[in-house]
Amino acid sequence: MQRPSLRLSAGGRPVTWLGVNFWSRAGGPLMWRNYDGDLVTGELRTLRDHGLNMTRSFFYWPDFHPEPDRVDEQMCAHYRDFLDRHRELDMTTVPTFIVGHMSGENWDPSWRQGRDLYTDVWLVARQAWFAREMASRFGTHPAVAAWLISNEMPIYGSPPGEPEAGREAVASWAQLMTDAVRAGGARQPVSLGDGAWGLENSGHDNGFRLRDAAGLCDFLGPHVYPMGDDPVRQHYTAAWLCELTGTFGRPVIMEEFGLSSAFASAGSSARYYRQALHNSLLAGATGWVAWNNTDYEDLRHQPPYSHHAFEMYFGVTDSAGRPKAPLKELQSFGALLERIDFGRLRRAGTDTALLVSSYLDTVYPFTRPEDRAQVAQTGRQAWIAARLADAPPAVLRESDGLDGAAPGEPGGAAEPDGPGGVRLLLVPSVKQLRSATWYRLVELARQGTTVYVSYCPGFHDEQRGPWYARLDELFGVTHRLEYGLVDRIEDDEVVLTFRSPLGGLAEGDVLRFRAGRGTESGRAFLPVEPAGPDPAEILAVDAHGRPALLRRRVGAGALLLCTYPLEYLAAVTPRVNPEDTAVLYGALATAAGVRRPVTVNDTRVAVDRLEHPDGRVFVWLVSQSREEVTVEPVLPDGGELLALDGTPAGKVTLEPHGVAVLRLTGAA
Repeated sequence: MQRPSLRLSAGGRPVTWLGVNFWSRAGGPLMWRNYDGDLVTGELRTLRDHGLNMTRSFFYWPDFHPEPDRVDEQMCAHYRDFLDRHRELDMTTVPTFIVGHMSGENWDPSWRQGRDLYTDVWLVARQAWFAREMASRFGTHPAVAAWLISNEMPIYGSPPGEPEAGREAVASWAQLMTDAVRAGGARQPVSLGDGAWGLENSGHDNGFRLRDAAGLCDFLGPHVYPMGDDPVRQHYTAAWLCELTGTFGRPVIMEEFGLSSAFASAGSSARYYRQALHNSLLAGATGWVAWNNTDYEDLRHQPPYSHHAFEMYFGVTDSAGRPKAPLKELQSFGALLERIDFGRLRRAGTDTALLVSSYLDTVYPFTRPEDRAQVAQTGRQAWIAARLADAPPAVLRESDGLDGAAPGEPGGAAEPDGPGGVRLLLVPSVKQLRSATWYRLVELARQGTTVYVSYCPGFHDEQRGPWYARLDELFGVTHRLEYGLVDRIEDDEVVLTFRSPLGGLAEGDVLRFRAGRGTESGRAFLPVEPAGPDPAEILAVDAHGRPALLRRRVGAGALLLCTYPLEYLAAVTPRVNPEDTAVLYGALATAAGVRRPVTVNDTRVAVDRLEHPDGRVFVWLVSQSREEVTVEPVLPDGGELLALDGTPAGKVTLEPHGVAVLRLTGAA
């Protein structure tokens, strides 16, 4: 199955953005009032000298649009000079219209007077007029690479504590704003700048829908600043959101990511940037715009920095313009992209897919927000485990259907990768799927897919339990559930002992999973026994001898049921990764015949590949170990791994949280 690798292009050539969000250190959001062009040139040159090729810039709305029917021409003159200075350095920028929200504060033009940004017709017209005016002024400038409508409009249009905007109002506002850019004569790509925070990625409905945006926008841009409790999840969160966003058929740009050095040491800042860059690349991102270019300690008396002190330290350079650790990581990353001709690479196909329940992105009647949150939480954890198993999965949204998931189906999504399609389909810690989907899973198994389902009764006690169609017949079991009750996990550790071999796991092998956390409802298992005319075989039992992993062979494939919510248990456990779900997934991949040209026998290191049209294959080894680790890659299809300079790679030593990029040659 081919994973998304869509790209922006200019002049018929793919474009790779590597840059920063930009406010000059002389003014921050107020930089246009006392514009210092020479300082801007110096700041841009520092970025360019470190391999960056673009910025994202901002029309601070109160300054550029001081009256409903007037644009400030002095501000526009400053911005034109800003563009000219980009051009002189062979850089580009992406202007942002409605700003709006910035760094912990919302900023209104004085004439807004509390009007609603989405539903007040007059105010929407003023916004569209402003976008059209700015597009007409600057749309022909060669330094303009694209346009963004807003900066994080969800928290400007609906600040915390206020009701969320409605989908219809937001979609209409977005349509009018994007139309205004085109009415101004601009032809560059356009996106919303909303952060991709809406229902389809988070389960939280803020009115912005990626499905709607994909119909209007030329690219989609996640903004990612995770607060977490597990270093591995922290390193993969941006990538996971890129993977989810890429399901909507538009190029994905990491439009905002980064960290405040108030919250992170220099060493951890470098590690976070390195992991975010490489993991998001492997998850389909094709552009990166860090937040942001500089620190603002000299603006400590100016809002927003006066009341959000940590906002002064997001820069890739310090307040004197000196490079910080993140800029050096960006420089190294950019040099790699250049060396491997990244603009022409695409993600390698995969035989593994992760099914994301439609209960994430669809508000069904009489369901609760916790249902959606569970899908997002456990989906990310399962996706990470599959990557650490060297079986990086494509993401399939149930709401898009599963017609492309079957092995070898004509016209399906598997076709670009040849016969085989999805050999392993992961359905992790699931409470709810649509009724027809359960029947579809049986069809997929009959056609050759190994379908793995792990049980979860949900986070809360409302209609708690498996919303499965024909559970017993589906898995060849009989369940022993009691109405309204759950079977609590008694132990702080779930132990699975294998009675039969599975992939690389042998009889007697043991996997262990921490289980000390979870809600009263979610921390539960499914009591079953093999039964029926086609009973399942027990592959593994728990510490009490109860069936924990069962398999029913169906046609050319199989359905596997795990009676414990392993992914949920891991998702709610701090500092748990890497954990044994990755080992289980690796065994499932082997049993399903998943093609993995390169693997390593260490779940602290993830393997993935990108392919070039000329036949070159580049292999990434990404370490999640806090210590230096040495691995010896396994090449089941033959071939050889080479360093980029052409020397044999042999064993590979990775620094703590390090990344190695190699070439695979001669594989069958």
